[in-house]
Amino acid sequence: MKRLAADRSHSEVLIIEGDPGAGKSVLLDLAMKRTRRAGHRVLRAVGSESEAHLAYAGLHQLLRPVLGDLDGLPARQRSSLRIALGLAEQAEAAEPPDAMLVGLAVLTLVSDLAEPAPLLVVVDDAQWIDRASLDVLSFVARRMDSEPVTLLMGVRAADVLPGFDKGYERLEIGPLSGDAANRLLDEQPTRPTGRTRVRILREAAGNPLALVELARAAASRQPEGGGVEGPLPVTDRLEGIFARHVKHLPEATRSALLLLAATDAADAPMAARGLPEVDDTTWVPAERAGLVRQDSAGISFRHPLVRSAVYQAASFEERRRAHLVLAQLLGEEPDRRAWHLAAATVRPDEQVSAALLETAGRARRRGGHAAAAAALERAARLSPRRADQARLLADAVDMAVFTGQLGWVEHLAGEVRKRSDDPVLITRTALATGRLMTMGPHHTAAFTLLARIADEAADARSPRLLDALAAAAVVRYYSGEESQRQRIEALLSHMPDSAAGGALRAWVLAVSDPTGAGVSLAPALPQLITEAKDDAGSLTALAIVAWLLDQTSLAAGTFDEAFGRWQALGPLPAGLGCAVGWAYLEQGRWAEARSVAAEIAVVASQAGLDHAEACARALEATAVALLGESADARGKAEQALALVDPLESRSVAVCARRALGLAAVADGDYDTAYAQFRSAFTEDGDPVHYHVSYTVLAELSAAAVRRGQREHAAELLERSVGRLGTGMSARVSLLVERGRALLAEPEHAERHFQAALADEAGEQWPFERAQTRLDYGEWLRRQRRIAEARPLLTGALDTFQRLGARPWIERTKAELRAAGIEANSVAPSAITELSPQQQQITRLAARGLTNREIGEKLFLSPRTVGSHLYRVFPKLGITARSQLRDVVDGTLPAR
Repeated sequence: MKRLAADRSHSEVLIIEGDPGAGKSVLLDLAMKRTRRAGHRVLRAVGSESEAHLAYAGLHQLLRPVLGDLDGLPARQRSSLRIALGLAEQAEAAEPPDAMLVGLAVLTLVSDLAEPAPLLVVVDDAQWIDRASLDVLSFVARRMDSEPVTLLMGVRAADVLPGFDKGYERLEIGPLSGDAANRLLDEQPTRPTGRTRVRILREAAGNPLALVELARAAASRQPEGGGVEGPLPVTDRLEGIFARHVKHLPEATRSALLLLAATDAADAPMAARGLPEVDDTTWVPAERAGLVRQDSAGISFRHPLVRSAVYQAASFEERRRAHLVLAQLLGEEPDRRAWHLAAATVRPDEQVSAALLETAGRARRRGGHAAAAAALERAARLSPRRADQARLLADAVDMAVFTGQLGWVEHLAGEVRKRSDDPVLITRTALATGRLMTMGPHHTAAFTLLARIADEAADARSPRLLDALAAAAVVRYYSGEESQRQRIEALLSHMPDSAAGGALRAWVLAVSDPTGAGVSLAPALPQLITEAKDDAGSLTALAIVAWLLDQTSLAAGTFDEAFGRWQALGPLPAGLGCAVGWAYLEQGRWAEARSVAAEIAVVASQAGLDHAEACARALEATAVALLGESADARGKAEQALALVDPLESRSVAVCARRALGLAAVADGDYDTAYAQFRSAFTEDGDPVHYHVSYTVLAELSAAAVRRGQREHAAELLERSVGRLGTGMSARVSLLVERGRALLAEPEHAERHFQAALADEAGEQWPFERAQTRLDYGEWLRRQRRIAEARPLLTGALDTFQRLGARPWIERTKAELRAAGIEANSVAPSAITELSPQQQQITRLAARGLTNREIGEKLFLSPRTVGSHLYRVFPKLGITARSQLRDVVDGTLPAR
């Protein structure tokens, strides 16, 4: 822990995990003491089971000492954070907080607090911190790489901590060695000896708290095992020991302890004053028994197990009275009051149910989806009428979906079916379940559920039919299963003519069959986008439709128009959420594509959504393969393939193998490249995936030429052309022409090269355009038409350098040298050497944005932005911000 008190200019995240009693809290306390002794600031929160369902309760506890500093935040950040913490006035809280802005506000706040000295943030018992607060802490942890901030998280070894389960340093607190355990026993007031000592060592199994408490129990002549021979779980044993300590305390002390156990750390001072007979002397027996401690912060349990033991040892009636006392004391805290009333209630109670419903509404408005779902579920159980129970549980389903916890959603939906035969409620909850299932790996089951919902909606002429088909179309895209397209088309025919238009129908058609839908949809898209400008969901959906139809410029422009809004639709990635990244990648905005992929991968990983994470990993793999980072590309592609079943997720499988093929091309391994690209088609030459497979046709042809497989590749290419027919997009047409040119005999190749470059629409796909120029230039040089080859090769090199496509840069330079041009005179852009995030920051700074404005756009702290620019300047060979525009102009693709 010594490094925590040292001067630091960077951030650190450390997860301290161990069994109860292992010493996590002691280490965290020691870190805080040393940090304060060094003159540095500390923020601390302690998780509590009683607050686990209160949205942002943990964050509020953490920031309580610095709430006065919120006034220094930018207006939008300050407003979102105040709403999340329940501090906003009614008018200000009319809209739910932007989750990204809440995270950015906390990031900015901790960055400001870390001046002039480093900041330590400690979260103990993090397994009980509410999910909304954990999401914010995870957001901050991922972005504070340049901040002098240390985040320490204490968590029980058996518990999963969403957002912190991967990618962070972990310190596991294991059992003490035999020598250390004996030394600890020697330091006790009464040193155990003989057979008692041997049994304590055996039963404690190196757990420090167990050693101390078993020694205390032996000294007070209390039986250690309750008459039970053999080992017991340490937690159960310690709770039993603590409970026996409680049993011998005065009644007033026991009542005060129970009141403290029934509340949380934030309300402990209030709980300590909750009984008229409680005064300072009341706590002395509990302190002597080692159950509580008093310091400047007030009274607290010495260990979470003490709280559990006190609470569990009490009868239900005693616990009920304690919760009622707390509910009365918390008249100014309606959410805490509602949960205490619920804890004191076992029979249906309409008033308590209504209080929980109001709590759920406040949690929903503050973005606390898990808290809202938990409150609604409890409200349903306390509601006297079955119809109200079903309605509240259906509302809980809608909220629980955003947690990504499919098991919880399925459980809630099952409870709705038990309580109601209302087809509207049943369909609604089933549809929510199906939508969440689409982001997991089991697409056959998801489609079966969604198709059943659509069947029932069609029979009932319900408007839910189109909703079900929209979700089913996503499954169809991911799985690539042809029978699913046929089922969707059959069900879509049940839609009445009056529902023929709109973004949702366009979505169903384009996602399930872009080739068949392209001719009719493409002309209508611009108008549909115009009509959807005020609807972020529709705008994003139509941007995805444009991407599917290979209208890449329109797609990227629409995503730009919805920038921020498509990210803020919810805490989970939407169906086909990676489409924005693919659109940016195809348009040459590789840094932005990588940023999108990284963000979706983290969010999906936190929520346990394997398929959504696999989509993001495949996108990342493709981007880094194009940059020539072949080993990294292979690692990410293999990650994607490991997360899915290739037969259930053909889109991911083909995308990942395309990335592996590009990585092989980057390494000059054309045998592997051909095998990977060929895997996008079956042995019979049919596409494995109806949309993604056709994007590898040109790459497959190029690899086939180098492997001597021209005839086979040409047959597959023409078979694909026949399947696509008149529905072939401009992009695929240009890829086909490039493939034909590569595979053709010399006397026929040129007309295909010229056709591949004739359509100006090809400028939407700069990398593919540059590849064609390179191939054509290479062909011309080999035909000894050097003068004609040079401008094509020079143009290709310019694009490859702008994008940072290193393997293709080297290949083009070799061709230029063969054409008599010294390619070394054309220096690669320094911009391409920057990380994706540094490229974005550099571009925005060149446009004149301040560090704070850049931070708001990229969800970074101003300090992090400044740190990146500090490191970027030497790489770009500049010394002033004013020089950035000259460096960036003509270097990065325009937004």
